[in-house]
Amino acid sequence: MNIKSRLTLLFTLLVGSIMALFCLSIYFFYDQYREKQFYSFLNERGQTIAQLVEGGGAMTTEDIVKIERANNTLLLEEEITLFDDQDSVIFKNGQSAFMFPSATLEEVRNGQEIKTKMGNKDVIVIRHNLKDNSKPWVVVAAAQDLLGIDQLQRLREILLIGWLLCLVLVAVAGWQFAKDAIRPVSDIIEQVNRISAGNLHQKVSVGRERDELALLAETFNSMLNRLQIAFVAQKNFVSHASHELRTPLALIMSEVEVTLMKSRDTQTYQEALQGILGEVKSMNELVNRLLELARTEEEAFKVTFLRIRVDEVLWQAMEFVQQKHPDYHVDIVFEGIPDNEDLLKRYGDESLLRTAFVNLMDNACKYSENKTVQVFLDITDEGITIRFKDRGAGMAPEELPYIFDTFYRSASTLDRSGFGIGLALTKRILMMQGASIDVESKVGLGTTFILHFPSF
Repeated sequence: MNIKSRLTLLFTLLVGSIMALFCLSIYFFYDQYREKQFYSFLNERGQTIAQLVEGGGAMTTEDIVKIERANNTLLLEEEITLFDDQDSVIFKNGQSAFMFPSATLEEVRNGQEIKTKMGNKDVIVIRHNLKDNSKPWVVVAAAQDLLGIDQLQRLREILLIGWLLCLVLVAVAGWQFAKDAIRPVSDIIEQVNRISAGNLHQKVSVGRERDELALLAETFNSMLNRLQIAFVAQKNFVSHASHELRTPLALIMSEVEVTLMKSRDTQTYQEALQGILGEVKSMNELVNRLLELARTEEEAFKVTFLRIRVDEVLWQAMEFVQQKHPDYHVDIVFEGIPDNEDLLKRYGDESLLRTAFVNLMDNACKYSENKTVQVFLDITDEGITIRFKDRGAGMAPEELPYIFDTFYRSASTLDRSGFGIGLALTKRILMMQGASIDVESKVGLGTTFILHFPSF
């Protein structure tokens, strides 16, 4: 059973149940009202007959019945019995024998009313106070409420037919309601079926306000964004790898081909192998950088951030750079640990953040004439600011907007080894961890990279 049919069935059952409960309530309360009204009529009939008997003197039962029949006041199969103060029957106009214990009759004389049924007749037992204030009589009145029963049956038929007709209307309305409710789902299914790996940029839209289906569409669009980023990352990695590896591979192939063209001495072979080794090392470094770049794009969705101390990661990066390049100098300028050490902590990934710091230190030292970088660490209530300042050649203003693009290299750094991946990798890492990076540079005066970690 599909959702549309299930919604229609549930809607019909729910509304049908409510309507059935409403109809039963009407039937029940009308029956209670009918019964109360009929007992009231029986009470009046009993009191009327008792008054006639009390004031009739020598009138017989037949005379009283004739009077009542002439006035059209007799109820259907009416039977009335009067008991005097000695519990003796003094009037009876029916065939039924109403016999009650003396204790019961005494309770009625004390004011208690008895309402009961005898066969298909309603029976009421009441007292009748005499005018001379002597001991009250007991009146037993019984009759059959055929008119009320007939009306009750007619009401039952009307309610049943009305309920069935309304049930049909509710089923039709429920089907239209379910169809309208499911239409956005059908639209989403149709739109999703049109999305493939080639058009992940296409988004799912719902022509409604912010209801659950609109939130579902937004969630699906978020998933498409993540898939698109993953596909782009994969595509970029393959493109970057093939583009950057083509040149060193071509150099290696040409070097080997030239070397194998004829027999050479040992020194020539060693020089060729040294050249090949240099290209292989360059390729290895490039592959590592590409893998780090791909890792940041992948980790952006599954990395679990922990509370880390930014200053400790900065010192670790300094030790790594100076251990790898003993001729590099990293000077960290830090006035001191603040009283509140939580100001130094941020949520992030320690390994990735250390990689970003290492890239900035390594670039600054590599492009500085004195191979030195100054790192200024400032802690305030507004956040953490880190400045990486070098004394290199600097960059022209028109180059600054592109320095974070993958494989972009400034004209002033073309004479140095590099691949143009470090800064792109650094920016992605910092953006993942909620930080920002800016750059200030002037030709001949060096470059300063400014990192800002906002407060919690």
